[in-house]
Amino acid sequence: MSDQMSDQMSDQLHAQSPTPLTLPAADDFAAWLDRRCADGLASTRDAVRRLKAGEASTAEQALRIWDTGMIGMANAAAVGSLFSEVHPDEAVRDRGDAAVQEVQKLGTELQLDRELYDVFAALDAAELDPEAARLLDKTLLDFRRSGVDRDDATRARIKEINEQLTLVGQEFGKNIRDGKRTISVAPARLAGLPQDWLDAHPVGDDGLVTLTTDYPDAIPVRTFCHDRDVRREMVNAFLNVGWPANEPLLRELFELREELARLVGYDTWADYDAGVKMIGKGVAIPEFIDRITEAATEPAERDRDILLARLRLDHPGAEAIDGVDVVYYEELVRKEQYDVDAQVVRTYFDFSRVRAGLLEVTSRLFDLTYTPVDDAVVWHPDVTAYDVTLGGETLGRIYLDLHPRENKYNHAAQFTITDGVAGHQQPEGVLVCNFPKGLMEHDDVVTLFHEFGHLVHHILAGRATWSRFAGVATEWDFVEAPSQLLEEWAWDAGVLQTFAKNAEGEPIPADLVAAMRRADDFGKGYMARTQMFYAAMSYWFHTDLPDDLTEATVSLQDRYSMFRYVEDTHMFSGFGHLDGYSSGYYTYMWSLVIAKDLFSAFDPDDLFAPEVAHRYRDLILAPGGTRDAADLVQDFLGRPYTFDAYGEWLAR
Repeated sequence: MSDQMSDQMSDQLHAQSPTPLTLPAADDFAAWLDRRCADGLASTRDAVRRLKAGEASTAEQALRIWDTGMIGMANAAAVGSLFSEVHPDEAVRDRGDAAVQEVQKLGTELQLDRELYDVFAALDAAELDPEAARLLDKTLLDFRRSGVDRDDATRARIKEINEQLTLVGQEFGKNIRDGKRTISVAPARLAGLPQDWLDAHPVGDDGLVTLTTDYPDAIPVRTFCHDRDVRREMVNAFLNVGWPANEPLLRELFELREELARLVGYDTWADYDAGVKMIGKGVAIPEFIDRITEAATEPAERDRDILLARLRLDHPGAEAIDGVDVVYYEELVRKEQYDVDAQVVRTYFDFSRVRAGLLEVTSRLFDLTYTPVDDAVVWHPDVTAYDVTLGGETLGRIYLDLHPRENKYNHAAQFTITDGVAGHQQPEGVLVCNFPKGLMEHDDVVTLFHEFGHLVHHILAGRATWSRFAGVATEWDFVEAPSQLLEEWAWDAGVLQTFAKNAEGEPIPADLVAAMRRADDFGKGYMARTQMFYAAMSYWFHTDLPDDLTEATVSLQDRYSMFRYVEDTHMFSGFGHLDGYSSGYYTYMWSLVIAKDLFSAFDPDDLFAPEVAHRYRDLILAPGGTRDAADLVQDFLGRPYTFDAYGEWLAR
């Protein structure tokens, strides 16, 4: 590519009117994915060539060239990551995995390129505006954290480690994605399950009903099935997804991360990982875990004892309660003591109405318009697309992929197709979930609102000057706060009554929603302790490097959880966050502390009040990563965030 052509391409990228990405027809998808990734990485390599050739005459020009290259690499990574998880064609999924490997390989190569680092180190930050100076500072920090200043042998080993981490992480995720387990039971043993659920699970030729460990089967069975042995079969299958294959992969993952951290100058991986988060340092993680554990202990013990007492009515002499019984007896306690029957509640939550209600709620809250794109090319018939506008201006496009299918990502998450960069490309994102097509549990509704919080954050923060700050680009321990905040709208009676209606069209009664709130408060203490058990696994697995992960899991569960270990299970093997969140699973609770504080600014009697809603949109969501999260929160609240709102919520 000639220098003149490179200049023209860069100018065009930042001057053109962005339009949505056109996805390919099914028979061209694999080739399209290859081209998309190859073009993106070619753009990155060309940007590096130009920088090393000294084509930039100012610091801002250098950063702009670099940004164009980073957009190319991010685009390749995004489609690779998404379609490796959701595309129905195994060949496309494999191409996606390969694309991610190529991106990671190039990223490692660049971060270890001393000549490239020297280009940035020579730039004068005084020439730059504050946002560009922030970009330069973070770019230099990325290089240093990657080990660019180490000797040749060390950099070579770092490169090997990073490439192996990519492969191990992908295999770990693939074992979870493709490792769905099944159980087969006689239909008579499914007493207690909702009739519409039973109707969707016909008896097979062998006279049995086959159930999977996917959420639409696992959650109802654990919640409603009267047969304790069926619940035990399901729990054992669910908690063994990915085992035994993933145990050695996890040990390798932890060891490689620890070695990498030490090579670049940190005592542990947790120290390295926390260095770019709000928490700041690794040793602060167990301090936070213990603080939450202590705050949650009194309500946790109280509610655990209520569950145990109810269990003993059916099983006299029971000394403890575990994952086989917790969810089932939670449901009984909420039904018997709080007058909340989940099977009645779910009759108000038809999926189609919930999806429409979600869009209407966020439209009112953020002044957005969602327009269905009926002719959009999608990768599966279940997927729907919408263009998003604000005040007549097109912001971006969203895709909703919300139902389970074979070989699809089996949790809930927001994926990126493109980050939004002003003058270059619109933000496009995908919500990937696994909800039933009929009636939903209210927990599913809350999850949908939560995950949509990520998606709307991605879109609203999609007019960035620099790609580094586009979308959900805040510190990782703040990322969940906007999503957890949006959950509050799924608990408000007035909000729910706009879309939560039964088959007769009657809106959900306000007194039922009030009872649901009281029932939801039941167990929040022991749920917080369970979250701290997961956070402790995430942290201590990375710092202690245990040889026996099952033994370590049991030990940490005894210390943090209120519920005993289920024998012969290995939940860590299906705990996908051990890859993505590594030592930082504490971030969910850290974000929740902030989310409760953010919500204190809203009027509970008018959750759609435009002044506060739009201020939240503009001060928290729209800036993306242009400022530190603590500063965004202080701007919105008018003060630094505190633990107070969370502590009050936990105690009541």
